[in-house]
Amino acid sequence: MSSPALVWLRDDLRLDDQPAIAAAADRSALFVYVYDDASPGLRPLGGASRWWLAKSLAALRHEIAARGGRLDILRGPAGELIPELARGAGASHVYWTRRYGAAEIEIDKGVKAALADAGIAAKSFNGQLLREPWEVRTEAGGAFQVFTAFWRRHRALGAYAAPLRAPERLHAARWPSEAPRRVSLEDLALTPLKPDWSGGLAETWRPGEEGARARLDRFVSEALEDYAEARDRPDGRNTSMLSPHLRFGEISPRRVAAAIEAARGDAEGAADKYLAELGWREFSYSLLYDFPDLAKRAWRARFENFAYREDRAGLRAWARGRTGYPLVDAGMRELWATGYMHNRVRMIAASFLIKHLLIDWRRGESWFWDTLCDADPANNAASWQWVAGSGADAAPYFRIFNPVLQGQRFDPEGAYVRRWIPELARLEAAHIHSPWLAPSDALARAGVTIGRTYPEPIVDHAFARRRALEKLAAIKA
Repeated sequence: MSSPALVWLRDDLRLDDQPAIAAAADRSALFVYVYDDASPGLRPLGGASRWWLAKSLAALRHEIAARGGRLDILRGPAGELIPELARGAGASHVYWTRRYGAAEIEIDKGVKAALADAGIAAKSFNGQLLREPWEVRTEAGGAFQVFTAFWRRHRALGAYAAPLRAPERLHAARWPSEAPRRVSLEDLALTPLKPDWSGGLAETWRPGEEGARARLDRFVSEALEDYAEARDRPDGRNTSMLSPHLRFGEISPRRVAAAIEAARGDAEGAADKYLAELGWREFSYSLLYDFPDLAKRAWRARFENFAYREDRAGLRAWARGRTGYPLVDAGMRELWATGYMHNRVRMIAASFLIKHLLIDWRRGESWFWDTLCDADPANNAASWQWVAGSGADAAPYFRIFNPVLQGQRFDPEGAYVRRWIPELARLEAAHIHSPWLAPSDALARAGVTIGRTYPEPIVDHAFARRRALEKLAAIKA
């Protein structure tokens, strides 16, 4: 085949189990990433995601070059740049991995139409999910609204496709003379400089395909066996921490699922529990596909009438980890330092913002979008709506997490709180989740002065719970 192929890379920054790259592995090809900050409807990446993207692209560039290929970067509207490049290169085929947001789907449709007009074949693949959203439907052909029914149907469809091996060799095509101007990774200015707040991210993460496989291997060998019992404990290495790698496609869900199945053995319950977490990701993408405004509008329409409060001081205290509730504050500080938060703590922190402070869930979703390395367009919005009670299969609104009881249950010795709130590090475990109730001598021994070294609670739990339930009753009426 003398005509080159064009592989358009997006949220699939890997070589292993990458159908778009596999399709072009036996011919010369252009491997192109388009940083699209110009097309209407696309949500700009948050700061932590931009940092991750820069590292991930650098890692992929190295891996592609090691196999004989070349990663090129363009900047601008992908709907214009990809057809222009394909025509200039005389490409016979363009390959890419499918996306599921409304704006992304429209861009892809436009590219496919433009390529067809030019006589260029376009083929897209599923490289992001275990199954496509349209494959998992009710008997009536509709979308599932409850996760358990969705996941039961998902599993009943049989074994997942086997992961593809990474190609050993790639073949770089010559960059055409008539083509869009390439940019360097540095030209994108994705990493923070003044100030550079990314030190904690760099200490915590290793973006790229090798880092993803290392995370998976560690989880399977060290944590999977106890996952079902330990997954809700933020005070240890009890989870896979694969979410940023999955978000940027540095590892495929098929590869993860295959590794979990291979290690099932005596960890039957743990394997099922972890696969169900992958299932929630699948469910979230199904919701996004059928309800494109998942990050903008309440899935349950009546919640658009909920009487949220405008509370700038409360939002600021929450974002900075200064609410006076140690488990909430520890989570928010972990997020700021590392671009990550343990999932149990995410639920508690989100519940606090929505139900204790009555602040619109969209404000919290936006903060997480900017600060999470794994800020996923489906998972982030679906999970916030789940906590808010406005989403599909939502936690009922009257489920209002008590941060003190949650801390006592899931961080009983206070190790997680001590790690992220050093001003409470010397406080005894019996008092660490409610320091404002600690005896004065215990506070003195720990060097804690409530209201000075650590804040008083910004709202009383019992009062906040009554108030939230009153607001819920109003929209029910």
